[in-house]
Amino acid sequence: MNETYLLLQQYWWFLISLLGALLVFLLFVQGGQSLLFQIGKTEIEQVMLLNSTGRKWEFTFTTLVTFGGAFFASFPLFYSTSFGGAYWVWILILLCFVIQAVSYEYQAKKGNLLGKKTYRVFLLLNGILGPVLLGTAVSTFFHGASFVVNKEQLTDIAMPVISSWASPWHGLEAVANLWNVCLGVAVFFLARTLGLLYFINNINNEVIYSRCRKQLLPEAALFLLFFVVYLIHLMLTEGFAVNPETSEVYMEKFKYFNNLLSMPLVLLLMLLGVVGVLWGIFKTLTTSAYKSGIWSAGIGTVLTVLSLLLCAGLNNTAYYPSDVDLQSSLTLANSSSSFFTLKVMSVVSLLIPFVLAYIFYAWRALDLKKITVEEMKGKGHKY
Repeated sequence: MNETYLLLQQYWWFLISLLGALLVFLLFVQGGQSLLFQIGKTEIEQVMLLNSTGRKWEFTFTTLVTFGGAFFASFPLFYSTSFGGAYWVWILILLCFVIQAVSYEYQAKKGNLLGKKTYRVFLLLNGILGPVLLGTAVSTFFHGASFVVNKEQLTDIAMPVISSWASPWHGLEAVANLWNVCLGVAVFFLARTLGLLYFINNINNEVIYSRCRKQLLPEAALFLLFFVVYLIHLMLTEGFAVNPETSEVYMEKFKYFNNLLSMPLVLLLMLLGVVGVLWGIFKTLTTSAYKSGIWSAGIGTVLTVLSLLLCAGLNNTAYYPSDVDLQSSLTLANSSSSFFTLKVMSVVSLLIPFVLAYIFYAWRALDLKKITVEEMKGKGHKY
């Protein structure tokens, strides 16, 4: 049973990592929103951009909710510790996405209370804060957060709370770590890069196409700068290792680099992912007729983020370390649901391919025709 239990824990960490990787890819919606006033100079151009991202924002929101739900079901101690302790960060993230949903639905309605431009500014804020906050939060998987876990406190009738947050900032202290912010900024510029690639693929307008190609180089360069600096730091820094015999958490030099060497398949995923992202950017910049860079860069993004998240949790690694009490760090073994729960959920997870097939079908149906000026001036549904 122990070996099967371990396999189930690793299986669910893989699923969560995959959801996280898909979420980072889908942040191209936020990246596109952050470019609304930069790429769209006229009303019709902004309408085209908004409808390009507007037809996909629900995929991003649904993936975020599913990501949180999967964590709750498979690793509830992380859910209660992070979502219950670092609540300011998660509240800000959720607020960003709620503002996004409201803005898409109401910005184009006649007589809306705040006016069209106000809602578009809200979308711009979501496009900036969403990726930065998510990237900063994910970086705590590698650099730790301020919490203490005491499972014995569950028997305290007065306050049966297992986890307590050690900082009065409740998650906002993550921005005090420059490396967390570095990843947040890298995710922001990645989202903008993917947003530009998506516009190039999805909108049939030479003016927008020209502006997107012109803006792609600086955005991609800034993303690569911050990401490479962060990745080098991650490979060289100490990591939070776990002794499989005693469950003791300790610091190990070059832990995440060692994880890649110990898991060749994960290393291969990272290399393929990096090549995919670079190819999508390079091919788009050097070939004027090439408009499919979003797919190679998107797949590359998923593979790269997937490999990083696998490094954070597999190979006897504490995926959510505590920077105030090392032994409170969360691992796959000490924070997962019961064997029975993981087993039942694993059966349910067999439905995932059918869900992905439906998403593919819906995505393809929405993108059968590229967005044009004529369509935006027509009478069909528009954001």
